Amino acid sequence: MEIDASGHAVRISHPDKIIYPEVGLTKLDLARYYLAVAEGALRGIRRRPLVLVRYMEGAAGPAFYQKRAPKSPPSYVETVTLRFPSGRTAEEVIVDHPAGLVWAVQLGCLELHPHLVRADDLDHPDELRIDLDPGPGVPWSDVCEVALAARDVLEEQGLRSFPKTSGSRGMHLLVRIERKWGFDRVRRAALALAREVERRRPDIATAKWWKEERRGVFLDYNQNAKDRTTAAAYSARPRPDARVSAPLDWDEVATVDPASFTVLTMPVRYAERGDLHARIDDCAGSLDGLLAIAERDESTGLGDAPWPPHFARTASEPRRVAPSRARKPKASAAATDSAGGLGAAEPAELAEEAISGDEVPLTAAPRKASLATGRRQSTMPLLVVVRAWTKESALAGLDRWKANHPAAAALLAADDILVDGMRGRSSQWYRVRINLRHVPEAERPAEVVDPDEVPQDAHEFWRAKRPGKKP
Repeated sequence: MEIDASGHAVRISHPDKIIYPEVGLTKLDLARYYLAVAEGALRGIRRRPLVLVRYMEGAAGPAFYQKRAPKSPPSYVETVTLRFPSGRTAEEVIVDHPAGLVWAVQLGCLELHPHLVRADDLDHPDELRIDLDPGPGVPWSDVCEVALAARDVLEEQGLRSFPKTSGSRGMHLLVRIERKWGFDRVRRAALALAREVERRRPDIATAKWWKEERRGVFLDYNQNAKDRTTAAAYSARPRPDARVSAPLDWDEVATVDPASFTVLTMPVRYAERGDLHARIDDCAGSLDGLLAIAERDESTGLGDAPWPPHFARTASEPRRVAPSRARKPKASAAATDSAGGLGAAEPAELAEEAISGDEVPLTAAPRKASLATGRRQSTMPLLVVVRAWTKESALAGLDRWKANHPAAAALLAADDILVDGMRGRSSQWYRVRINLRHVPEAERPAEVVDPDEVPQDAHEFWRAKRPGKKP
């Protein structure tokens, strides 16, 4: 069938295909949702390159990340060439018309993932993004408190922030900025903000990159690195309840329930209240204040923080390796680090965060520590217990581990369970790790991975048959 989108007839194949099984929403329902909120949805992505996140089997199935535009896109979809830190380039799509939203749904896209830049200047972001990511067991109220603390810091520096739910467990703050600074400076400003919020609310906020070090709500400064993307305002998310990323007023942040914003409910809210981010493009501010905080931090010896794995290491960046896998200190290792080498970063650890990078190869499973050879000796008793293609399979494996080791499971704190989204060139898989720090050493189970669906050799990984992929 065809659907009219502001003067363009856009074909929708299989309009009755179920996209959200638990609530019975179809592909046609999703297309109509985006048309209902089109003005607001386009405001968040206008003139921005988009990564196409495609769910060919619906929200419950696997996704793949398509950076390169399909061949011969329709006339109402433009493209622009991006260059990534790896040196590769890609023609990415630009969606500025409601018909483009429907076209994306036809391709199997649920989410809208824009870059920080506009097509006419790909080197200078016009937006700083604060991604508030709560750890396991962290209540929504803590996310709201950290958001309010971040708002206060931003306002002190003359910046206005626009909050929205992430569409999952967290919250995003969007800050329009003047297009005067490159990606490195914007990320530096975001890191300064994260550290300042952590200083003010150390009980619930953290700027620590490695999951095993985090407590509370993580302010993800690396969302401002060059190739990172996050879900835009009004973007649908692959949650069973068809949740969406909802723009908020600051006066409702403390009491809002993120589960109340779905594909079904958002059109009603939008019709009643309009786009709460309607003035965002009028509020571009300066990063000078945040960069002054960054300079103050650096003057006290607080250097850079870890970057995503595919970026070159900066001069003041610490060793890019999780603390639990750091090598036992040796004179030769120290000399290597002082020379600016990458140290002993484990490739599998470097890919810990689910990211939108250009190329992040998946590599061999972490090697065992050995004092005799000088390899890493774990400073935290972390076990990998699951490697799975889907989050559902990963969580089922976690449940089996708990059932098999009830005594150890009973001693775990909420943040002792680390569920990592591991993204490669186009696919994502999941890893579950258990921190046994609270389990007496004599009672710690051995490492058994169940399921172990994902090949750990890079070459084998890319040749492997994915779920649902035809031979």
